[in-house]
Formats: sequence, structure tokens, C-alpha cells
Amino acid sequence: MKLNQKSPTRLFGCTLFYMVVLALAWKTAAQTQSARSLNSRSGATGSKLAERADVARFRKRVEIALASAGPDKGSWGVLVTDAVTGQALYEHNADNYFFPASNTKLFTTAFALATLGPDYRVRTSIVSAGSIDANGLLNGDLILIGRGDANLSNRKFPYDRRVERDGGPEKALAEFADAVAARGVKEISGDVVADDSLFQSERFPSGWAIDDMLWSYGAAVSAIAVNDNAFTLELRPGTLTSDPATYALNPVADYYTIENLIRTGPRGSEEQLAVAREPGSRLIRVSGTIPVGGPPRRLTIGIEEPAEYTAKLLARLLDERGVHIRGSPRALHAGDPALAATNPPAENILAEHMSPPLAEDIVLTNKNSENLHAELLLLVAAHEKAGATTYEDALKFESQFFKTAGIADGDVVLSDGSGLSRKNLVTPRAIVQMLRYAATQPWGELYRSSLPVAGEDGTLSERMKNTAAASRVFAKTGTLGHVNSLSGYATTVLGTPLLFSILGSNNSLHAQDANRILDAIAVAMVEELGPAPQMRKRK
Repeated sequence: MKLNQKSPTRLFGCTLFYMVVLALAWKTAAQTQSARSLNSRSGATGSKLAERADVARFRKRVEIALASAGPDKGSWGVLVTDAVTGQALYEHNADNYFFPASNTKLFTTAFALATLGPDYRVRTSIVSAGSIDANGLLNGDLILIGRGDANLSNRKFPYDRRVERDGGPEKALAEFADAVAARGVKEISGDVVADDSLFQSERFPSGWAIDDMLWSYGAAVSAIAVNDNAFTLELRPGTLTSDPATYALNPVADYYTIENLIRTGPRGSEEQLAVAREPGSRLIRVSGTIPVGGPPRRLTIGIEEPAEYTAKLLARLLDERGVHIRGSPRALHAGDPALAATNPPAENILAEHMSPPLAEDIVLTNKNSENLHAELLLLVAAHEKAGATTYEDALKFESQFFKTAGIADGDVVLSDGSGLSRKNLVTPRAIVQMLRYAATQPWGELYRSSLPVAGEDGTLSERMKNTAAASRVFAKTGTLGHVNSLSGYATTVLGTPLLFSILGSNNSLHAQDANRILDAIAVAMVEELGPAPQMRKRK
């Protein structure tokens, strides 16, 4: 593959009073709009909307944006509604299907909050069925039991505008190894086992592209997720032209073999790198050139077998602490005959780790669009409340939630939780209804504040800066090849709160060019829309 490569209730960009007032307005209005549910196919007609000058101005700007070269060959869906009155101010293909990309996370994170609650935590354990004798020998296997914690890493919480790190990427596992050594364990008679059997082995949801699996954003899904199931491959040029480049892995797990074919190019030359890994292979081939004096290049590679990788990494960390392992590192998956054959007495819990509250992870997931986190939110929520162990069962359970949220049957068709799947289909109306439903919930303000803020943080930190939309748009971004989306909450310059969804599919635009179209529509929405006070009063 060629390489081209807070707090949960903290409110970004506005004062606390301002945001709470808006949140109450959204909630009160939504609770009184049941007769005008947004899943209805009826809506204001184009001729009626044309009577409003603000809507006419907005429509004109949208038409100009979508008619320009590039967007004109794609498919676009737009729905903008007044969050207080429930009126649809502008619709364009609002009931058509589009690929949502990471707008899928709007559904997943709302589902997780509604199902588990903001305070939910995930427990990860180190256990053994055997005992520790006076000489420090642990009789039996040492088992790491994963239950879907996406934050077994060195990430610091609460998230505050950017991800902060503390220590090495294997920090959580190192703490487990420290705890085992502190219990007096000097030798393990059995194996070091990473148990991810909570879910069936479906590492890559249906509809993911094979190209995605190499990189961290397409890392395999597992009940064990250490360092986001990824590692860093750092490449550095040699001293002289034609020298081999050097590389380093972090963390080091002795799992992948790197075939380094990279040579050092002349100073000032263009960097040209390619990375390849066949599915299921532990060989990663890197080739190309990197110029003399050039900065190091860091590639974040997704791990295909997270449990096996984790077992190897944990065994290395234990060995570094003087714990001798007679057996081998291995994984234990759902359906493994060893699960049925093992019927140990009460587990001897040697160490446990509790995840941050779900609310903290929701903020990270939406702000930074973390794919693996969204997948685990879907699976953990469905397992906790419905005993689901497969994607099929988890998605079936999630679909019941969509009905509760007032989304019309068939308006949401999902194959994953993150939006990386090309099989996902949603309508703009379904997204707006999800946003409206969330605004009425006790966790609604947390949900809204978890979305990136235009010009300030997350995936919108560099977008819509120095425009009327900056700090006024809280929205989830979404990008795949030929797919771009932006949906969320906005407040116009006249103070009108809006719910909106803009989805684009089948366009040939580069991501930056597509984002400019989305941003132009969002800025126009904030600048133009806002009914006269007497109209709002009559409504």
C-alpha cells in the first residue's frame, strides 16, 4: 500500500450558562413535539419555505455550493431543522440513503449512553486458578481477562481538547505485571493467557475494506484492546545517501517481523514510502526512500490478533520483572475447546483495572472519532444488557433502541459501530431524529458537548476557524473514500438552535475539498437562518 497517509461535562467554546439554557430549550421543545416527530415523511413544502427570506437565502447558498464542479456529480442529502419549533427549514434528499462514515458514531454513542449510563466502567482482571506457594511459584496459567475496555493504554483523562499521554503505550499492562510481581510471584508453571472470549472472534466487521486493516483506524476488534490494538513503527534515515534506514517498534512485543527495504535518499529529496502486510501475516514489509536529515516518520500499525499480541507483550513485561514463565504466551478465544475443558475453582484475582467512566470515553470517541472505541461501545452495551456476543446480535439489539428513539423503520442500516463499514446506510432524517432524541435525555448535554466544536477541538479544530460557525457548531465529522458527512447541533448568529445533517456520497473530491463544501453549508446555516420573533412565538 502506498503511504499517503475534561471532564465529560466540560463545555467547549461557550459559557456554562449559555449552553445550559440552550440545552433546556432543546429538551423542552423536543418533549412537546411528539405530534411532529421527525421520522414523519411529511414536512414543510418548498413553496412554503420560500416565503421565509432567511430560508430562501440559505437555499440559494446551498444550491451554489452543491452545483459547483466536483460536488455536482455526487449525491447530497441535507436536513436542517429548528430545534425549538421542530420545523424543517431546509430539506434536500432528506429521506434518501447515504453512507454515514463516522456519523455512525452518533448512533453508537447515544446507544451506549442510553443502555449503560454515563458512569458505567469496564473491569479487566488478571487471574489464576492456581495458588502461589511459599517460593513464589504460581501453579497454573496466568490469565488476563478482557471485557471490552478500550482504554488499556497510557491515555490521560479527562480529555481536554487534545489527547495527552503519560508513560509508555504498554502502561496498563506494565501495571498488571507490577501487581503480579508485588504479589510475590517469581515463577509461573503454566502459560500467560490473554482471554478475549467475551465476544465471538469477529475482528473486522462486515464491510470493512482490506486496505483499512493495516492501519490503526482499522485495528482488529477484540475484548482485549491494549494501546488501541496498534503499535508505532518509527523510521529514521541513515547518515549517508543509500544507507539503510533504521526502525524502532513501540511497544516491543516480539510479535511482528519487519522487513526493512528502505534506503536513505539525497538530502532534500522527496520521501517515498510503502508499507505492506498480507492478511493474517506477521511479516510487515516497508520500502522506499527517506531523505538524509529528514525527520523520523512514525506509522501507527493496526494489530490483527490483539489477544495473541497482548499475551506476548505481557509475558515480556513479566520477564523484565524477574518472573520466569515455564509455558508460553497464548490467546483464548470464544469457541476454544480449552474454555469447555477448564472448570477452575473460584478465580484467584491477582490484579484488576477499572476503566474511566463511560462518559469520559464518549467524549474521546466523538471528539477524535476513535473507531475501535465505538466498536467496543456497541459490543459492550449489547452484551451487558442483552447478552449479545456477536455483531449480528448486538446490531439487532441496537435496532430496538432506534425505535425507542423515534427513528423510522429502515432509516438506519448498520453493520458496525464506527462507520468504517461500506454497508452502512442512513438518511439525514434519521440522524436529525437521533440528535433530537438525545437532546431530551438526562445525558443529552454530555452527548452534545462530546461532539467536536468548530474551530476549537477534535476533528473540527482546524475547520471553520474565523467564521460565524466557530464555537457555534457542535458536530460529528465523517470521512471515507468518496464519502463525507457533518451532523450535529448549531446555534445561529440570531440565537436560533438548529439540528442538522449534511451527507455526501459518491463524489470524487479530495477530503479537504469535500470538507469545504460541508463547511460552507454549515457557515451559511449559521449566518442566514433564524425566523422573526413573532413567527417563533406563533409556532
